[in-house]
Amino acid sequence: MNFLDELNEIQREAVVNFEGPTLIVAGPGSGKTRVLTYRIAYLLQQGASPFSVLSLTFTNKAAEEMRHRIEKIAGTNARSLFMGTFHSVFARILRVEAPRLGYPSNFTIYDTEDSRSLIKSIIKEKNLDDKIYKPNQIQYRISSAKNALILPDDYLLDAELTEEDRTAKKPETGAIYKAYCERCFKSGAMDFDDLLLKTHEILNTFPEVLYKYQHKFKYVLIDEFQDTNPLQYSIVKRIADAFQNITVVGDDAQSIYAFRGATIDNILNFEKDFPDLKVFKLEQNYRSTEQIVKAANKLIAHNKNQIKKEIWTSNGSGENIKIVRSPSDKEEGKFVADSILETKMRNRLMNSDFAILYRTNAQSRVFEESLRRVNIPYKIYGGMSFYQRKEIKDLLAYLKLAINHYDEEALKRVINYPARGIGQTSIDKIITTAINEGKRAWDILETIDFHDFPSRTKNSIDEFVSMVKSFAVLAKEKNAYEVTIHAAKITTLLSELHNDKTVEGLSRYENIQELLNGIKEFVEEDVVGEGEDEALLSDKSLGSYLQNITLLTGDEKDKDNIDTVKLMTIHSAKGLEFPVVFIVGMEENLFPAGQSIYSLEDLEEERRLFYVAVTRAERKLFLSYASTRYKFGSLQYCEPSRFLKEIPEEILSILGDLKREQSKQMLNKLSTTIKVPTPSPKPLTGIENFVPDDVSNLQTGMDVIHEKFGEGKVIAMDGQAANRVATIFFEGFGQKKIMLKFAKLKILKHS
Repeated sequence: MNFLDELNEIQREAVVNFEGPTLIVAGPGSGKTRVLTYRIAYLLQQGASPFSVLSLTFTNKAAEEMRHRIEKIAGTNARSLFMGTFHSVFARILRVEAPRLGYPSNFTIYDTEDSRSLIKSIIKEKNLDDKIYKPNQIQYRISSAKNALILPDDYLLDAELTEEDRTAKKPETGAIYKAYCERCFKSGAMDFDDLLLKTHEILNTFPEVLYKYQHKFKYVLIDEFQDTNPLQYSIVKRIADAFQNITVVGDDAQSIYAFRGATIDNILNFEKDFPDLKVFKLEQNYRSTEQIVKAANKLIAHNKNQIKKEIWTSNGSGENIKIVRSPSDKEEGKFVADSILETKMRNRLMNSDFAILYRTNAQSRVFEESLRRVNIPYKIYGGMSFYQRKEIKDLLAYLKLAINHYDEEALKRVINYPARGIGQTSIDKIITTAINEGKRAWDILETIDFHDFPSRTKNSIDEFVSMVKSFAVLAKEKNAYEVTIHAAKITTLLSELHNDKTVEGLSRYENIQELLNGIKEFVEEDVVGEGEDEALLSDKSLGSYLQNITLLTGDEKDKDNIDTVKLMTIHSAKGLEFPVVFIVGMEENLFPAGQSIYSLEDLEEERRLFYVAVTRAERKLFLSYASTRYKFGSLQYCEPSRFLKEIPEEILSILGDLKREQSKQMLNKLSTTIKVPTPSPKPLTGIENFVPDDVSNLQTGMDVIHEKFGEGKVIAMDGQAANRVATIFFEGFGQKKIMLKFAKLKILKHS
């Protein structure tokens, strides 16, 4: 069969009309990759030389998959295509042209770690404080400058940039940038940003080189064009100027990488640079149901800056989108885990059919814990489990050391983090001395005055030992949260991460805050015991918390090869699809993010991010939010996200109390609405002849009587086997958590 027969009408038009500037606006699930692949294959079939085709992607995986597909249609010719990522293709060009700029043709490419190492060296050589001039922050600043086409000399002359550096108490940033570039040049090395910057420089400095590549690449094709930055677009625009056979494929509604330097302006203003532009809109969605597609259309219509299109599907109506309100973020996690269990059984689905999408990495914690409790295997996509993240392990190591000074792994992890002048040589010497003397490493630290170490190192070790001992004293007097927040501040871990304003630094700080939120939740959780067990269950000490969290995380296994639920940020989900999707944390100041609501451009990017999340779903979509959430250690009330209001009511099923958004009339129509009553004081009458029942089979929804709290309703069940905990609402007393093995309850039988 002719491969063109596999395409719908508009897809076919986009493939066969390959001359001149072309914009292919590809909605979600519209067959974008197939169209781009077939367009290149058709080009080759029509006699174009594979050496004349330049095809740029954003991942090596995408490039290889496309090349493989093209080869199946057009044969081995496809192997000669100039196809790859921007960086890999421009590196090939620079291998030939770099000597024009004084670089060797076999120049070295520095990866992120190489670049950071060089920056560290320069900071040290300039006798600058690396606690102020943090290498990763300087690296981020240099990268941003390069991608904005700001060279070192221009940077030093830019009053705004130098004033920003002075305000940040880093006035030598420009000098470091200049020294870094000079050292790279002397070493015959380029970093990843240079692969773009130097290509741009050569094309603009040497007209004969520009002419050469303009006439070599008669056809230029770019995938995910909405994700390009100004530097990338400037290069390809120059190359395509001669023949103007430039094809860009993308979706402005899925432009979500501004924080990486991408600009939506490239796709929105493409027609200004190429007035003879042909536009093909791929609007048929092959992925999702009508309800999901309708929600996405209505949502994105609120954005002012966009290319108008109307996505449609013939996949059938499908189920309404479900909006869920939970009393707290912990209950939100429980709802999602329970819903996955129920939906799996009812629809015979696999774990891999489910995805939980969130705005920030830190949100994964409650969902990881909830999934573990019901034994659902999961995998963090594009990241790592919450408790395996470096910053989390660092703070937990301090806490473990406070409880157990002899924990050598915890000791080695934090004895010099944040840096306090105890180098690796000293650490190795401490361990070796302990082994030789048959002692523990902590014993050596406590008696450091009697060992052969430099006085400066001894002082640093003395301060470290005193600090850890002070944590131990505090741990005997205060609860887990009070000890942890104190340790986070005194060790300077909190300020270290707070001062790192890079994207990664902000994420690490959010993770630490989420750990603190979890500990605060643990401390304030009201779990009821009986008699002598009351003290055991109400133990909120640091030791109790660490034992609890160790048991929770101790069953980590390699989940790469088993059927798992996927957890990921929405940014990581782009390009993926799942039968069932939960978008969680749909709250103001979380999604949209708090810093985005004061700028139209930022708010529209947040809406595009939500659009991407919605369009990952094939059959079922849940939108979830919590009424309360711990933030910075205190319980805060949350407003539902404004984005929820932008989805038509007629395609929603509401599973929670959305009084702020919905009328009472609509709430009354929805039998599935759950309302958790507000406690109101009520005197308790005595219960005579109280005899507790066997509650091993207690279930959500049952009515019970407690000897102290009176009548109540079971609103949630957590845990497994002997550790099951019931959350029960008692009128006049509110919610109480009661561990069943200690519970004294009578189950009410209804006639």
